[in-house]
Amino acid sequence: MLRRCFVIGITASSASSADPALERFEAVEPHLGTLVGITAYARNVDEARAAFRRAYARIAALNAILSDYLPHSELNQLSTTPRQISPELALVLRTAQQVAQRTQGAFDVTAGALIRHWRQTKTFPPANLPSGYQHLHLKGNTAWLDDPGIRLDVGGLGKGYIADEALRALGLPRALIAISGDIVCGAPPPGERGWRVQAAGRVFTLQHAAVSTAGDAEQYTVLDGQRYSHILDPRTRRPLSTPRQVTVIAPTGLIADALDTAICVTGDPSLTRHYRKARAFLIRHQEFNQF
Repeated sequence: MLRRCFVIGITASSASSADPALERFEAVEPHLGTLVGITAYARNVDEARAAFRRAYARIAALNAILSDYLPHSELNQLSTTPRQISPELALVLRTAQQVAQRTQGAFDVTAGALIRHWRQTKTFPPANLPSGYQHLHLKGNTAWLDDPGIRLDVGGLGKGYIADEALRALGLPRALIAISGDIVCGAPPPGERGWRVQAAGRVFTLQHAAVSTAGDAEQYTVLDGQRYSHILDPRTRRPLSTPRQVTVIAPTGLIADALDTAICVTGDPSLTRHYRKARAFLIRHQEFNQF
């Protein structure tokens, strides 16, 4: 029997035969410009309701830190004046800089001005818009920029990190968080080996892992007969024009999300070698490969 609570969007299904003390609950709320879905096993609707509220509150709090859209977000307050930043923003920026260095700038959160220009005008970014990960400086939990024209955009790894944190805040071990192309799962459903996640043309059975997919299968623009992705290569300052889709499986959403973007730009799935238990699945010109 299905029970629905439209106030917070919970759907509950019947108890699992493997663990009759647990019921499966689902919730969906709009956050981060998309729908965020949570599936979790709890003892009752009250426990599920409280868990979902914790998770969605954590998502909203992290959006206030990491958003490039909100003018007063912590990310948008960074300037040429060194300032203390939150542990959350520090972790995201440190990870971004690490990936930037390993890709020689193919992944670069300082390319926000270029990304915004392409997103809003569908014209190539002009040369006077600054970018370059060398302009972002971190020392402990202090951060600053050395060019006032730099705009930060952590969209290439932020949703994966937020999914990680939402799962922690949820407080229910058997759960899955889905934020657009980013999925983070905890312990498997009762009686199952893992969560069944469809990506890269196949179905994966996963537990305590994250999956992130990037590519231009749905988000692209055609100009003068040429197809361009919504993803830019910060090194060339141009949107990608080679159709490809990348799915990465990694222990955390933060790493999976960063790597799928980096590999999508570089076309080099061997970047996973830098990260424990990370795997990449690349689709290019209708060919499927695992690395």
